[in-house]
Amino acid sequence: MRDVTDVAVYNPPHPGELDTVVYVEPKNLSARELAAKLGVAVSTWNRVLTGANGIGFAMALRLSKALGRSPESWLSMQYNYDLWQAKERVNLRNVSKAKLTPA
Repeated sequence: MRDVTDVAVYNPPHPGELDTVVYVEPKNLSARELAAKLGVAVSTWNRVLTGANGIGFAMALRLSKALGRSPESWLSMQYNYDLWQAKERVNLRNVSKAKLTPA
């Protein structure tokens, strides 16, 4: 049986990249304008757009209200991105399966 940690599915985009491609560029929204709609500083929003910052619970709620989609979908995108990145970086060669016995 294959270990699911060995299966490479795809490299999901950072949610900020999705925001840029789906919302910012096609709708001709400036970072400043969208930051104002989100109620955050332009620098904060730029860090999300560039992938320097992730989307947390508060930002997911803001994005949901300003752009649509559920907060859970925004968080799911961030989770998928973060997990993919961890799978690419974390070395599991020295990790072995623990033998679990009933207590």
